[in-house]
Amino acid sequence: DERCEWLVPGMLKDKIQALLKSLPQKPRARLVPLPESAERFAAILATPEHYAQGSLTDALLQEVRQITGLDVKRTDFKLDMLQPHHFMNLRVVDEHGRQLGQSRQLGALKAEWGVKARGAFQALAQVKLADREGGPASVGVVPAAGTAPSVAASSSPASVPTRASPSAVSHSPPADGAQRHSTWAFGDWPEIMEIRKGGQTLLGFPALIDGGDAVTVEVFDEPEVAARKHHAGLRRLFALQIRDALKYLEKNIPDLQKMAVAYMALGTQEELRDQIIAVAMDRAFMLEPLPTNETDFKRRLEEGRGRLTLICNEVARLCGAVLAEYGAVQRKLKDTKGAAEAVADATQQLQRLMGKRFLLETPWSALQHVPRYLKAIVMRLDKLRADPVRDAARMVDARQQEQRYWRLVAERKGVTDERMNELRWLLEELRVSLFAQELRTPQPVSVKRLDKVWSQISH
Repeated sequence: DERCEWLVPGMLKDKIQALLKSLPQKPRARLVPLPESAERFAAILATPEHYAQGSLTDALLQEVRQITGLDVKRTDFKLDMLQPHHFMNLRVVDEHGRQLGQSRQLGALKAEWGVKARGAFQALAQVKLADREGGPASVGVVPAAGTAPSVAASSSPASVPTRASPSAVSHSPPADGAQRHSTWAFGDWPEIMEIRKGGQTLLGFPALIDGGDAVTVEVFDEPEVAARKHHAGLRRLFALQIRDALKYLEKNIPDLQKMAVAYMALGTQEELRDQIIAVAMDRAFMLEPLPTNETDFKRRLEEGRGRLTLICNEVARLCGAVLAEYGAVQRKLKDTKGAAEAVADATQQLQRLMGKRFLLETPWSALQHVPRYLKAIVMRLDKLRADPVRDAARMVDARQQEQRYWRLVAERKGVTDERMNELRWLLEELRVSLFAQELRTPQPVSVKRLDKVWSQISH
């Protein structure tokens, strides 16, 4: 989708001019004459470091913001005002070159031909895996939904997988005829598979799939999907080797019942228990680089087995500290009267920090600071009555930083990189610095410093 936005180099200037013309009057007025602005932007975006890197709309948005000094939004570009020739015309062809479909909307082609694409990719990958294993095809293949038959797999970087409980995970049903494994019995793990058909080379990304009492191997056509599935499947394979240890942990998590009471507004005791064990499993067995052969797997298993209980107790202690502060914030919010805007702002911050799966969804490096972030909310509300004007001014600073961050997350469709993840937690440190300086921050943080980080991310 993003590559198609750029059309071909000779049409770039005309498309940019059409996009600029679709802007609301205020930013558009700062860019007149539009042909000259379009030519200037095209010269910038046609350079190797920009051309066809990500979305054309997002790249142009950054330049427009910089030139106009206005907070232009992605939705300010009215794509429906553009002429049809400003969108790539796409054809889907079969292996013999026959045209199957045609449209200027890639999503429409994916919707129409995705099912057949999955079947075609599955058949090709089965043959490849059968050749690799030297026997009949026994591995199910589930490519990501919506891939067009003639389109190779995405080369976008794999996202960080979400952890899931080793004992309460939603298992994927095995593909028909899929070989089930309870130990590492499938040789060295290939990072990618090249699947050749006619004049095309498709890339497949294998993954272990969590099947509950076993794992299977499947191949996907998108690396981020494969990475997420493989993380859960590999953790399941580790869990199958230490069933007795996991049963012991389930019954011996320190202060589980006490923590479950504090967690009650978010979920059940079993859900909390499973999260604690999942995080402990990840800390014990799933640190990068992940094992890629049986020897590495067994070494990691023995290393993690001996420290799993200790790690689980550490995770439980941290979880208890977080939930204790969570309860304190809830009580303080309930008792704070006559400050609706500050309470609403603090409530929103609390919801971002404490979702139902906060243990699983918060990086370990950030999770250790969550009790301090929660304490900062209480301290802010304690100070509120003494100087509500100061609180309101600092709230504006915090919100401005947060709004542009979450807007960028939305523009990138939820895909974040390491730099953006760092900024996410710097925003929490900024709130500590603004509202509860006594708690201190691990590093100096201010609006000015965040502006500098933001400029690095934007470029």
